[in-house]
Amino acid sequence: MDINTTMSAGEKFAVENAVNTFNKQNQTDGRVKSNELGKDDFLKLLIAQLQNQDPTSPMEDTQFISQMAQFSSLEQMTNMSTSFSRLASLMNSQEAYSTLGKTVELNVGETTTSGVVEAATRGENPQIMVNGMYYNMEQIAAIYN
Repeated sequence: MDINTTMSAGEKFAVENAVNTFNKQNQTDGRVKSNELGKDDFLKLLIAQLQNQDPTSPMEDTQFISQMAQFSSLEQMTNMSTSFSRLASLMNSQEAYSTLGKTVELNVGETTTSGVVEAATRGENPQIMVNGMYYNMEQIAAIYN
């Protein structure tokens, strides 16, 4: 039995076309599509507005200052959101660290298990090691000294 592993020009074109269509649907200029406007989009709109304004009737100072203030507020809210995410991650990690050396009771499906916390991981969803197995913090039912 002889198997042909080469593609014809028509088949290559069809595959390339399908890949390009898929990529265009999922990304634009290397960015993932989003239905929300971010600070980069806001700045692009502001620059386009300034470039295309009527020279005989330029944008008023108050409008420009108002838009710049909105941009600044958006940037600060984005920075605060990032900082709060980092803070939440640190707090979750600290909670996991505080269980080290303590006996915990864990809910594992329909059963419970207990043991001494031997290790803890960091990050958004820290885990603890009990009896050589890692468990999520949400599985802790009780903590004992």
